[in-house]
Amino acid sequence: MRNLDLDALRCFVLGIELGNFALASERLNRSPSAASAQLKKLEQQCNTALVTKVGRHLRPTEAGEIILAYARRMLKLNDEALHRLGGNTLETKVAFGLQEDFSEVLLLQLLGAFSRFHPQLQLQSFVGRHKALISGIQSGDLDFSLGWEGEKAAPYSELLAELPLHWYGPINAHLKESVQLSKPIPLVMLDGVCGIKQQATQALDHHGIPWKINFVGRSLSDLWRAVEAGLGITVRSSFGQPDTVTRLDGLPKLGSLRVCLDRSKYQLEEVQQQLYDELKQQLLKYLVK
Repeated sequence: MRNLDLDALRCFVLGIELGNFALASERLNRSPSAASAQLKKLEQQCNTALVTKVGRHLRPTEAGEIILAYARRMLKLNDEALHRLGGNTLETKVAFGLQEDFSEVLLLQLLGAFSRFHPQLQLQSFVGRHKALISGIQSGDLDFSLGWEGEKAAPYSELLAELPLHWYGPINAHLKESVQLSKPIPLVMLDGVCGIKQQATQALDHHGIPWKINFVGRSLSDLWRAVEAGLGITVRSSFGQPDTVTRLDGLPKLGSLRVCLDRSKYQLEEVQQQLYDELKQQLLKYLVK
């Protein structure tokens, strides 16, 4: 009777989920040649090819899909057995990320509630932009993250909502009028490549409205403070909008952004899944207020 090697199965599953066996080898602290050897060993044990090359990536064959499903179940049972022998405890650490739009509203409430139920658990949170969050997931530094959908996607992503974008200006009536009457319209935006910035400038260009970037912020809090001070107007969703700014009418209509929970694994560990579900619940609860 042939036996399947669990280490080879783990490398195979991770390589498929990441879409790249070189990344899988890094995550497992192995050399690319060692990962390649494990894949070859697994294919020999199965007596069939498990992957095929599609462009620059490897994809599971029909047999590979069958092994992938069984491998996930086998690895889950293996990990559960070791956890049980280790004292029936949950994982000691969960690392997750959020974009700044969501962190101020959800982070402290989420951490407080979850840590009270799991006092032995070490929670690590990271607040950053989309590119940094996706990089953290691909490297294994983050178990999952919540943020806007971007051009670069995680291996597994769950769409939670689609939020409309709005124009925002200072709540002070004098500053608000001054900003709206300015020509060209002064904009307050985050630094770097930003999908929201693109939507704003394209909407203004489409309607022939002149604009200029008057302030560039490194964080969302910088952006809101600049708007409050009358340095210009900005575009965001209503999620986490501070009381110091107000929505503006009479400007070109904008689109929307999709909110996603991203993860690298098909199946999270038990405690990771619990926190994932709690974050999802907190977000949806906030959106229906």
